Amino acid sequence: MAGYLVSDTRKVTTHRFFEMKQKGEKISMLTSYDFTTAGIVDKAGVDSILVGDSASNVMAGNVTTLPITVEQMIYHASSVVKAVQRALVVCDMPFGSYQVDRHDGLKNAIRIMKESGCDALKLEGGVEILDTVKGILDAGIPVCAHLGLTPQSINKFGTYAVRAKDEQEAEKLMSDAIQLDKAGCFAIVLEKVPAALAVEVTKAVKCATIGIGAGNGTDGQVLVVDDMLGKTQGFSPKFLRRYADLGTIMTDAIGQYVTDVKSGDFPNANESY
Repeated sequence: MAGYLVSDTRKVTTHRFFEMKQKGEKISMLTSYDFTTAGIVDKAGVDSILVGDSASNVMAGNVTTLPITVEQMIYHASSVVKAVQRALVVCDMPFGSYQVDRHDGLKNAIRIMKESGCDALKLEGGVEILDTVKGILDAGIPVCAHLGLTPQSINKFGTYAVRAKDEQEAEKLMSDAIQLDKAGCFAIVLEKVPAALAVEVTKAVKCATIGIGAGNGTDGQVLVVDDMLGKTQGFSPKFLRRYADLGTIMTDAIGQYVTDVKSGDFPNANESY
């Protein structure tokens, strides 16, 4: 399949993000949380793998991303890193690991980088965390910012609705993006913001923008791999395109296995020693 063919097989770095933006080459990003899935995603040619705190939902069954810990993120990220040869691996800093102060955020950032082996970190928020972002960048750690709908702040927002629809919030998002860009972030994720605003932000910053529910005017796109493969059920936001129905395929396959075991068909003579 053509999607498996990658013309540039070099390891993707944060500098490559800038190169791709300058060339007008779209950046593909997907989440992964385990060794097996990450290996498949990397082999398929995805430019970047996000070890998202969405593991809290997808892997652990939590309602929000808030419960996941630094230790758990390190576990997921280190599992992903072992499988990846080409993609840039970005790990989310979980809720509570950087909001307290600059020192706390820097300490946790260094720990995640050292113990997971990932390539970069992602933090949610704007000017409120700018000092911490600068501290992490000063330590030589690449930072991807995250604006718009920031799931770690769901209790503040009270809803997963589109953000920055009103002028005041849109102006703040633009200001935050510009300051994060000037600080040295290599990318900014824009989640569930109006497409027109995402275009304006993309033009205003030197770093790459990665959209999720932000239209096609960003420099790249990200989706949760379990959502786009159809493994998750009952979650169908407007921005989600399902590329497979693995939920049905897996259920049918497992159901057939159960039937074969119950009937005595499995294992047969060829499958026995």
